[in-house]
Amino acid sequence: MTEKKTNHQEEIRLNKYLAAAGLCSRREADEWIEAGRVTVNGEMAKPGQKIRETDSVLVNGKSVSGKEETVVLAYYKPVGVTCTSKDVHAKKTVIEALKYPIRLTYAGRLDKDSEGLLIMTNDGGLIEKLMTGRYYHEKEYVVKIEKEITEDFLQKMAAGLYLPELKQTTRPCEVKKLGKYTFSICLTQGLNRQIRRMCKVLGADVKSLKRVRIGQITLEQLKPGEYRKLKTEDISKLFWKASDQ
Repeated sequence: MTEKKTNHQEEIRLNKYLAAAGLCSRREADEWIEAGRVTVNGEMAKPGQKIRETDSVLVNGKSVSGKEETVVLAYYKPVGVTCTSKDVHAKKTVIEALKYPIRLTYAGRLDKDSEGLLIMTNDGGLIEKLMTGRYYHEKEYVVKIEKEITEDFLQKMAAGLYLPELKQTTRPCEVKKLGKYTFSICLTQGLNRQIRRMCKVLGADVKSLKRVRIGQITLEQLKPGEYRKLKTEDISKLFWKASDQ
């Protein structure tokens, strides 16, 4: 019984292993496996398969090396940069703009017309936690709209709004007025173009949108296009969530 338990503990899902090696995201790994691009010990890999560190894993006939050093960056994404790894229609992708020597993936996207803090990493587990709404990770934004902000606008944004295009109601959130046309908003979910859609429901167009904080990580002194490598103590802050208070 003891030996069986030990063997089980050594197993890891193949898609997680490939993501940890810095080759791709878990979703992309699943696509590679489905396409027959991955073999384990000379046999075609199967979806959901688990492996051990001693297994021979090949992608397109090339051996997969061990796990790379975990890298986590705080990156200031400029306006005009698209959060995608490959897109023939994108003028500049986040991977092209960042130009980091190893492959990194964004943990939570920003649309092309928005700017601000992105977490870029090769840690698949961290990406999953930050992008899963049930963990209630806070993301704070500064938003400028084209019409004057009223108390009614703030209250409705904070209470939660039904978004007909997504057929979902947003979670209650914290909203503060910063100026005549500017407010801050702190979300614990990441629906597609959520803030822009919320403002649209209330008849307002967004002029600018900047993400300034994820968990306890902020932009600090970063300028558009710049990044800083997070230290171990900084990375641990990313796992802080609103429910920990």
